Amino acid sequence: MDVTTETVLDGLCFPEGPRWRDGALYFSDMHARRVMRLEPGGRAEIVVEVPDDEPSGLGWLPDGRLLVVSMRRRRLLRLDPGGLVEAADLSAIASFSCNDMVVDAHGRAYVGNLGSDVNAGEEARPAELVLVPPDGPPRAAAGGLLVPNGCVITPDGGTLVVAESFGARLTAFDVAADGSLGGGRTWADLGEGAVPDGICLDAQGAIWVAMPLASEVVRVREGGEITDRIPVSGLAAACMLGGDDRRTLFICAADTHPPDSGEPTRDGRIDRVRVDVPGAGFP
Repeated sequence: MDVTTETVLDGLCFPEGPRWRDGALYFSDMHARRVMRLEPGGRAEIVVEVPDDEPSGLGWLPDGRLLVVSMRRRRLLRLDPGGLVEAADLSAIASFSCNDMVVDAHGRAYVGNLGSDVNAGEEARPAELVLVPPDGPPRAAAGGLLVPNGCVITPDGGTLVVAESFGARLTAFDVAADGSLGGGRTWADLGEGAVPDGICLDAQGAIWVAMPLASEVVRVREGGEITDRIPVSGLAAACMLGGDDRRTLFICAADTHPPDSGEPTRDGRIDRVRVDVPGAGFP
């Protein structure tokens, strides 16, 4: 496999949460406080501004309305015809700032959070994966996770895998009929020092994992075998399989970590590379 990446779009503040839908890549430009849509030819447009917070995870309800994670306010937002509205308040459940999210075929959203201010050097504390049903209040679906981050759900909807960024592992759960999670187990131990971030699933059941501190994206099989490595300049924050045949791996990357305050840098970009196995499942 040719691992030479191509930059499709640059000048971003910090891209995160990439999702492929309706022939385009959607992503959050976190520190620019906006959600964007990128066509394969490179044309980009703003989908919605999030003026009072930083957006992260994205997903869609079955009726096509966009869901957006509001990080610091710990809210799940929904884009209605009239604009963004609050879909759920997660602050009573999520320990700290929320981050990535996956939405299943039923419109159930699973939202991770940092657990503590790890970006400021605080010790990682066990955190929750929050379930937001489309027709009920949010609840904790799983706990004891060390910075639950990127998530995927298998095509049959029966298994959810979450990246524990400060646990150096991917953790799997069985998904019950009501969306509850059980049977937690290590899907892949990524080794000491690994910090998995955004992830996506392919049709052979392997998972692509963005590894920001290692400046690479790796393809991992259940059990921990790494089959492919793609080097990335700077931080690799997230990845998504898309394109007409879902064999284009889009990578959210940046040269520096976003600042906590002050003017954000604009060294973020979207890279892409062709891979052998197409994407599958959710997102």
